Amino acid sequence: MSELTHINASGEANMVDVSTKAVTVREARAEAWVLMAEQTLALIVSGQHHKGDVFATARIAGIMAAKKTADLIPLCHPLALSRVEVQLTPDTERGGVHIQSYCKLSGQTGVEMEALTAASVAALTIYDMCKAVQKDMLIDGIRLLEKRGGKSGDFTA
Repeated sequence: MSELTHINASGEANMVDVSTKAVTVREARAEAWVLMAEQTLALIVSGQHHKGDVFATARIAGIMAAKKTADLIPLCHPLALSRVEVQLTPDTERGGVHIQSYCKLSGQTGVEMEALTAASVAALTIYDMCKAVQKDMLIDGIRLLEKRGGKSGDFTA
């Protein structure tokens, strides 16, 4: 197992110095699920939700969150993202919405946290928009699916 990079020799949290790292293309995908009742999902899919287009709102929220990750996660570097995508797919078999996010840049550090933040905030937005209809929805399965580029190499879950 690798050592924790955000802890200095004195055991204190610190921001990693990436100034000597090569600029490379870095990509990451993450996912999350919002599990809900069949009726709640049907309301979203039909477009009849009284708050408007749940998927469009969650997609924009996820994109905005990816761009604000450094403001939310204390030791993340502010990044100039070149691409952010958030896809929301209704899944009647599992009973909910599957969220996948994708982030990309050319830079000195990875975009895993941005992809995870995008998926998480998209899920929270779905919950927020639908909580009046169903309060016991479950946000589940937030995880990194893959990352490409950088010194540590590629990862696929």
